[in-house]
Amino acid sequence: MRWPTRLLHATAAQPHAFRSLATPVYRGSTVVFDRVAGIVDDWRQKDGAYSYGLYGSPTVLELGARIAELERAFHTFILPSGQAAIALVYLALCRAGDHGLVPASAYGPNRGLAADMLKGFGIEIDVYDPAIGAGIEALIRPNTRLIWTESPGSATMEVQDIPAIVAAAKARGVPVALDNTYSAGILFDAFGHGVDISIQALTKYIGGHSDVLLGSLSVANEALYERIGAARTQLGLSVSPDEASLALRGLQTLAVRLERMEKSTLEVAHWLAARPEIDLVLHPAFPGCPGHEYWKRDFIGSASVFSILFRDEMPTDAVSTFVDALELFQMGWSWGGTTALVMLYPELKRADRDYAGRLVRFNVGLEDPADLIVDLARALSVAREKPGP
Repeated sequence: MRWPTRLLHATAAQPHAFRSLATPVYRGSTVVFDRVAGIVDDWRQKDGAYSYGLYGSPTVLELGARIAELERAFHTFILPSGQAAIALVYLALCRAGDHGLVPASAYGPNRGLAADMLKGFGIEIDVYDPAIGAGIEALIRPNTRLIWTESPGSATMEVQDIPAIVAAAKARGVPVALDNTYSAGILFDAFGHGVDISIQALTKYIGGHSDVLLGSLSVANEALYERIGAARTQLGLSVSPDEASLALRGLQTLAVRLERMEKSTLEVAHWLAARPEIDLVLHPAFPGCPGHEYWKRDFIGSASVFSILFRDEMPTDAVSTFVDALELFQMGWSWGGTTALVMLYPELKRADRDYAGRLVRFNVGLEDPADLIVDLARALSVAREKPGP
């Protein structure tokens, strides 16, 4: 062979006996076959029957297998983001003329997708009270194809009675999907409580370091595996093995991070609950949090994200001053990483309450909680000194 050909068809190779604690990063789009008889074109890449990189490399499939093992799922698909996982559930299970239900406390882009794109596709999604429990039975129609749950809810932290919703749904043959990101697939046993589909934004706790965008979609049975898998293939949803390797790394420290974050978060939240400026601490482990009794019954712990509601006497511009004055709490979306975060919701409303401008959400990271409390105390002092309107 001439040298340009040798560059592409080298015979040099290293032995394969190298063993490492880290999963190799397998990159590749094209999968090569030894014989014509061995050619396959199937998204079900298992038992070594790889066909194309779009369907997942060994790195990506190992991440899915580990999450499925963690959640005790039939199978887990890895997707580009948590929102991609949410969209795939809708697009795989709903068609024009179908109906679905989503809680008012759900992740904003979930509700946005329902109100915009899905509506354009002729799919009707109604918003329901997250505290509805068994009462959801009255909202189920003959054409209802999906019920979303999210527990705790985004920002306002409502804990849902998932077993009651599941029982009502199963009686009518409707699958229940859960955004289980808060629990990292651990603190709440989705499949043990009868949920059919569990999604996570792996960007949060499993990635764990605010440097990866990934999602997972776990299913309870083979029928959902086939339906979701076919839809994922048709949509061309693929992820980078490099991103998957970061999530595999994050899994190794998930237990110690969750334990540390829970302890620190409770310390910070209890300190805030005693402050005169705060009307309510929305933390699932606190009795004042909606659905606290379900958290006590169904969860094995709490995580790093919670919200506070300032008293009515605190002007909204003073709340903004408080957030601006924080130094250790970085201002940014997302949560679940090692760094403390804060976010103000200036226009947040629920059917029974207007939270606009007074609700602040925190993610407590791996900083010393005493330092975070000093930061909060100083910012509250700055906010109190702000002149009134």
